[in-house]
Amino acid sequence: MSKPPFVALPGGVEALRVETPRGAFAALRAGRPVHGTALLLPGFTGSKEDFIALLEPLAAAGFRVIAVDGRGQYETEGPGDEDAYTQDELAQDVLALTTALGTADGPPPHLLGHSHGGHVARAAVLRAPGAFSSLTLMSSGPGVVCDEQRSRAKLLGDALATYDLETVWQAMRAFDPPEAADARTPADVNDFLHRRWLGTSPAQLRATARQLCEEPDRTPELAALPLSVHVLTGTSDYVWPVAQMDDMAKRLRAHRTVVDGADHSPNVDRPAETAAALAAFWSADR
Repeated sequence: MSKPPFVALPGGVEALRVETPRGAFAALRAGRPVHGTALLLPGFTGSKEDFIALLEPLAAAGFRVIAVDGRGQYETEGPGDEDAYTQDELAQDVLALTTALGTADGPPPHLLGHSHGGHVARAAVLRAPGAFSSLTLMSSGPGVVCDEQRSRAKLLGDALATYDLETVWQAMRAFDPPEAADARTPADVNDFLHRRWLGTSPAQLRATARQLCEEPDRTPELAALPLSVHVLTGTSDYVWPVAQMDDMAKRLRAHRTVVDGADHSPNVDRPAETAAALAAFWSADR
């Protein structure tokens, strides 16, 4: 579970709802599109707040940045039917959001997906590659997650089919290792994590947990597109081996960034370095 370093909105960042024909999506927006627009998709159990520390530096670099809650995530409503959260449905949401961002007079937006959000972003690009200026896969591997995470995802999916969200939350906290209780985490962030969990659709969590355990490697399809791709990871990762993402980047002929000192969430662990790498990639002539 990605844990933002803070949740109070920085100056120049606004909360809004983006209206689309497929529904309204909760979002955070910052900046003006001097050099372009970027759409940021969170991962499994995540939300738009996972990108909160990136918004100011990316806006300062000349980008309009929009981070969203996908359908059924935190402050975006979603149905109780798991069929509403197929990867293709989520990809169509991304395309609807892209249209709603109103970039018709400029270049298409850059698209970034973190973790499971990378799989959703990839599906959107494969559906409509011309809708985007580039794709960044942040800590998002080519296919299924590692064995340990696959077991955890299946366990969570089974629990959510039987118990309510609060019961599952308390069980997860009880099984946390002692080091997970970080006294440095602000109280409002801990409160937010609990609130976000309770606000997320159980059907969305079950469906996306299953996708992480079943996702095929679609790298060859993506490599066949004439689209600039950026693979950005930390130096370590507990969801996909970094070596696996290195190989994916080679097969994609992608720009590659490794953020020193970061793990599965470079956007949280090293936001300044991550924002600088993103701005440099989006600004490069290709």
